[in-house]
Amino acid sequence: MRNAEFDRQQVLRNAMYAFMGKGYSKTSMQDLTRATGLHPGSIYCAFENKRGLLLAAIDQYHEDRTRHLQALFAEDVPFKQKIQRYLDEIVAECLSCDVSQSCLLVKILTEVGEQDADVAAKVSAYLQQWQQALETAFATAIADGEIPSAPGAQASAQFLMMAIYGLRTYAHTHPHEQQLRQLTAMLTQQLLG
Repeated sequence: MRNAEFDRQQVLRNAMYAFMGKGYSKTSMQDLTRATGLHPGSIYCAFENKRGLLLAAIDQYHEDRTRHLQALFAEDVPFKQKIQRYLDEIVAECLSCDVSQSCLLVKILTEVGEQDADVAAKVSAYLQQWQQALETAFATAIADGEIPSAPGAQASAQFLMMAIYGLRTYAHTHPHEQQLRQLTAMLTQQLLG
C-alpha cells in the first residue's frame, strides 16, 4: 500500500489549531480531517489515531515555539527588552481571538494530563525544557552584568514560568490590554530590577 504524501509540518500545525480551538476531547475526527485536509484513513496510517496525531502535534508545537524563543533571545537587544517583548507577545496571544495564539501545552495538560500519563509526561518535559532555556538566558544575562545575580537564574526562570501560567489564566477573565501590559511591566521590573 502506498503512503499518502502530504506536508507533515503543515498538517500538524493545522491539527494544533483544531486542538487549541476545541480542546482534545471535543475535537472530532471529522474536525481533524477538515483541518488537516487528510482522509481519516491517511490520519490513521500516518498517526495511528487521534491521540497519535495529538502527540505529533505537541511535538510540532514545541519545535515551533522553541525556535521562536531561541530567535527572540538571540536578538542583539538588552535582556530586559527581550523579556518584555516575550511578555508582550504573550499578552497579544491572550487578547487575540485567533485560537492559534493560545498555548497548546497548557491547554492539553489541563484537559488531558490527569487521564493520560504519556501526554502529561511529554507536555511536562517540554515545559521543563522551556524553563531550562529561560534559566540559561537568565544565567547569561547575569554573567554579562545585565541583571542582578540575586535571586539567581533558576529562581528567576521558575518565577517567570509561574507568572506566564498565571498571566494566561488571568487574561481569560480580565482581557483588558492596558491592565495586562501594566502587570507585565510590573513583572519585568520585579524580575529584573
